[in-house]
Amino acid sequence: MPPKKKSPTIYDVAQLSGVSISTISRVLNAPDKVNSETQKRVMDAIDQLGFIPRAEARARAMQNTGRIGVLTPFFTAPSFVQRLRGVASALSKENYELLIYPVRSLDQLQGYISSIPLMRNIDGLIIMSLSIGDQDAQRLSINGMETVLIEYSHPQLNSITIDDQHGGKLAAEHLINKGHKSFGFLGDIEPPERLAIHPVQSRLTGFTQTLQEAGLSLSKTYIRSAPYTQKESRQAALELLSLPKPPTAIFAASDTQALSIMKVARQLNIKVPDDLAVVGFDDIDVAEHVDLTTIRQHLDESGKLATEILLARVEDPSRPPQHINLPLNLIERQTT
Repeated sequence: MPPKKKSPTIYDVAQLSGVSISTISRVLNAPDKVNSETQKRVMDAIDQLGFIPRAEARARAMQNTGRIGVLTPFFTAPSFVQRLRGVASALSKENYELLIYPVRSLDQLQGYISSIPLMRNIDGLIIMSLSIGDQDAQRLSINGMETVLIEYSHPQLNSITIDDQHGGKLAAEHLINKGHKSFGFLGDIEPPERLAIHPVQSRLTGFTQTLQEAGLSLSKTYIRSAPYTQKESRQAALELLSLPKPPTAIFAASDTQALSIMKVARQLNIKVPDDLAVVGFDDIDVAEHVDLTTIRQHLDESGKLATEILLARVEDPSRPPQHINLPLNLIERQTT
């Protein structure tokens, strides 16, 4: 009878990767404290050897941990908070805890994607508005980490998406039907780091294409790119509204930026909607309070649905991946 093959140990990983055991421990337990190059060396060695940490081996021998994790950027942004509310609402009916992993950099994202499936301290993972590559999806799948993506799609993983380009089309059609001829756009077109997904460009594309189909146009002079911060959004809105011939209608790629436009308009004594129409995107809670016309994406529902899909997969991993596209609706209020 041939001798049983010895399972690889952390010492084998250290020898192959050329780093210390303490560094390997940090990669697995605190990936944000290790640089990306070292992370990659360690994870490549783990993949090559098929190393399973002791913590994961114990977890695999046990029943479910009773915890669901959420990877999310921009943790304080209202749209993300509402999605998390949907997740928490669905989990409240089940016997699961919620763990939140806020992501602030690409290195941190890669660290989580590498370590979470191996350490197995959660039963499933919801990834909000973050792009996942083939290698990441493969690692999640191979290690049996049930995962649902929100606002991004990968064929190996469950996903819930929206058609951002269609959202831009809805905004343009509404403003055209209101009789507007001069248009502006405000959104974070050029984020500094390719961390989160980037739906703004798709929203702008849908907006401009629909205008062109109607024989209208959106000049580059009337397009402003700004981060979601109040200060920079207000500055961009001020630039648009201070032009010699300011637009009579502005489509903002988020409700928070639409609120900045409305604030600047008040400061300049520009009446909304008499002198300026404003359309936002998201339909966050405050949009209804300020009577903002906006493109509604079902934020709470996406979090709730993602959780229901995830828990069903935890219960029965043989279920095929689900890919759901949620509808968008224009909600007309008092700003158009």
